[in-house]
Parts: sequence; structure tokens; C-alpha cells
Amino acid sequence: MRGQKISVLLGCVLLCSASLLYLGLNGIDCPPTGPDHRHTWAEAHLGSNNQSQASPGYYGEETPLIFIGGFPRSGTTLMRAMLDAHNAVRCGEETRVIPRLLAMRATWSRSARERVRLDEAGVTDQVLDSAVRAFLLEVIIGHGEPAARLCNKDPFALKSLSYLSRIFPRAKFVLMLRDGRATVHSMISRKVTISGFDLTNYRDSLTKWSRAVEGMYSQCLGAPHGSCLPVRYEQLVLHPEKEMRKLLGFLGCNGTRLCCHHEELIGKAGGVSLSKVERSTDQVMNPVNTDALSKWVGNIPSDVLHEMDDVAPMLARLGYDPRANPPNYARPGPHPNPPTTTHCF
Repeated sequence: MRGQKISVLLGCVLLCSASLLYLGLNGIDCPPTGPDHRHTWAEAHLGSNNQSQASPGYYGEETPLIFIGGFPRSGTTLMRAMLDAHNAVRCGEETRVIPRLLAMRATWSRSARERVRLDEAGVTDQVLDSAVRAFLLEVIIGHGEPAARLCNKDPFALKSLSYLSRIFPRAKFVLMLRDGRATVHSMISRKVTISGFDLTNYRDSLTKWSRAVEGMYSQCLGAPHGSCLPVRYEQLVLHPEKEMRKLLGFLGCNGTRLCCHHEELIGKAGGVSLSKVERSTDQVMNPVNTDALSKWVGNIPSDVLHEMDDVAPMLARLGYDPRANPPNYARPGPHPNPPTTTHCF
């Protein structure tokens, strides 16, 4: 008798389970996965009537992003503020998270042991690249207003320029360059902490500046299809209209007046948004000026100045006179000519 009761109970359980499974399979539809069903951030948050303000219909590998980078205190914030003044571009504040993720991705590739572990788990380079691309897009798209050209400014992101150009083949890169003596003095005097840099030691900081800039500059020169443009901070503040015209031509955009007067659009809708925690905010609120060009003169120890050729060899490579204090910034050093483009998306 007891065995019959158990059999009946098990039968009821199985019948209920089958019924629930049937209802679940017929009542729940999987989301569509075809390309026609992928939505943009603008569609999800603003509705389809706002598509004229947004980028292409689908953000992905072919999205024509703009990345601004360079060593901190080299004019990256000024550059992004001037580009933010253009009605077709949106950069926004630093995220800090993007270069950290890129550094983590690079670590996975360099470690042979980690590479084997990931391969064994089926996490191929293609899987990782797809995940990194999706993460970067989510951050860049979601942290500001929609625009025809989306831009990211995180100085050290360009340490991964070659990798970024691989996962975003249509991206353009703007590498800000500045006299390393001015850059390091600004960093030390304004107490801008950077991991691994001793803010009490000009020699050490200039040596590390030279190595960091060498890596980014070499990747810029080797970027595919001439997709990276070096821009000198000194030339930008001395000749803002000329430099912005060259930059916008490189990006395929028109119009320079508002870009050269970015301060008029600070805090305005669709204009320039500034962060309260970024050290450059107080300077970028002002019109483009040359006040910071030579503040470093007289502040670097004499023994470091005398050995500047060896301390920071990238100075000479970038066209700065390591023995002049200050150099004649009105004479721009050599850098490759940008390619011409014809479209502003």
C-alpha cells in the first residue's frame, strides 16, 4: 500500500514537471539575435525619434570612434574640450576605467601561463576582444549625450593604441605631445599623482616620461592607414585655428570657430561638460592661451638640465631642443603629415 502511494506521488511530480516545462517552452520567447534586432544606446534611452542625433544605427567594430591620449598634463583635456565644442563630436570627461581594462587585457596576452589557462577554458583572443570591445562601447556610448562622432579622452588609453586600432579599425587617434620638461613640471607642481612616478624627483620623472611617450609615439607612427595624428600642445595654443583646421580635416569634419572658443560653450547643453575632479578643469575654463608654455624654466635642477639628452632622449626625437631653456616653440618640430579624409559621420 505504501509503495503504491509513493508511485502515485512520483507520478504527480513528474506530470507537474512536464506541464511546467511545456508551458515554459511555449510561453517564453528567446530574444531575436539577428543584426536587424540590435539597438543603439540612443534608441534604448531616447526613443527612435532621436536617431538624427545619434551615431550609425549599430555601434560595433566599425564604429568610427575618436580616442584622445598622451602623457597626462600634455593638453589632452584642452583638446577634448575644443572637440566637444564641435556640434558633431562628443568626448566628455575622463573615465579612468578604460585604460585600466586595456592594461588588464594586455597582461592576459603577455602571461604565457594565463594564456594557456584561457585557451583551455575556451576563452580565445576573439572572445576576449569581443568582450573588451563591448565593454568600451558601453562606457563610451553611455557616459554622455549622443553625437555623430563619439570620442574618448583617457590619456594612457593610447598606450594600447595598436590594440585599439585592431578592435576598432575605423577609429582615429589624437596623440597630444608636449615638451617633457613642461609636462613633468606641471605634474610635480600641481601634485598630479601617477603610479610609479616620484613627485620629488625630476630626473626619475623625466626618464619615465620619455619611455612612456616613446611607446605611444611609436604606436602612433605605426598606426594603420595613417589613423593617428600627433598634435603638439605648443602649436595648439600658439596657432589654435590652424591646428584645429588640420585636426578636423584629419577627422573629416568642418568648422573651427567654436572649437577655438570652447570656453563659450562650457556647461551648455550639447556643449562642453567639465569634471570637478580633473586637475585641468580650472585651466580649460579659460580661453586658449600661452600662459603655461614656459613655467618650467628655472624649476628643474641644474644637474638634470645638463644631462637632459640622456635623461629624456624623446625630447630631441620630438623636435624639442634639450639644451634650450626654453626652446623656440614657434618653430614646430617634425611629425608625419596627416592623411586626408572626406566624411564626418
